[in-house]
Amino acid sequence: MRADVRQVADGTYLVHGSNTNWVILTEGDAVTLIDTGYPGDRRQVLDSLAAVGSSPEAVAAVLITHAHNDHLGSAEYLRTTYGTPVYLHPSEVPHARRDFLQQVTVGDVLRNAWRPGVLPWMVHVLRSGGTEQHPVTAPEPFPAATGPLDLPGRPVPVHTPGHTDGHTVFHLPDAGTLVSGDALVSAHPTSRIQGPQLLPDMFHHERARAVASLDVIATLDADVLLPGHGPVHRGPVREAARQARERAS
Repeated sequence: MRADVRQVADGTYLVHGSNTNWVILTEGDAVTLIDTGYPGDRRQVLDSLAAVGSSPEAVAAVLITHAHNDHLGSAEYLRTTYGTPVYLHPSEVPHARRDFLQQVTVGDVLRNAWRPGVLPWMVHVLRSGGTEQHPVTAPEPFPAATGPLDLPGRPVPVHTPGHTDGHTVFHLPDAGTLVSGDALVSAHPTSRIQGPQLLPDMFHHERARAVASLDVIATLDADVLLPGHGPVHRGPVREAARQARERAS
């Protein structure tokens, strides 16, 4: 299956993988890649780079919203094969190394197996390598403590803990866009809701912090939301965050 690459703004592409999205930011010949899908999505990641006229050699850095297997998938491959640095929030660096794991457990899934969509989602996870561990052996904290990173797209990391301790969204002020990872999504195979929402409770390390992070997202000036799961959402991000908070209450 080929990746579904959609241009949402100049130099900004949302890529729908098998069940998870990633984002490509281009600037001249250089690229920033935000998230990398499941381990089984590697061919799609490489194809998506080619689809925007780029290549893995041109990736200046991989930015990871959080170190779950469906976002971390090919990060270590790109790092070891092409020397691409992999950057995360400092609190997420040890998670990417797998010093610990903040991820839904098999027990959590079994307890929720009665919910619509959970069993088909689990089958997909197994087929996509989602239960494998592909730690990044030398992840790095963001090279700038505050403000935009000196990378294509000039993404601004914003800490949004709860889904994991170091979950980070990336604000693209010049493009009026927010790359939201799993802090705010627009759909998920295990959710019956369409539109802005939190993921189901079993996926969050600390749900209360995930809900609180929606208030942080609501302060960001953007009109295009590029989530980790689901389609692009257009409209004020503050309203999307408000809607997700209402649904979470």
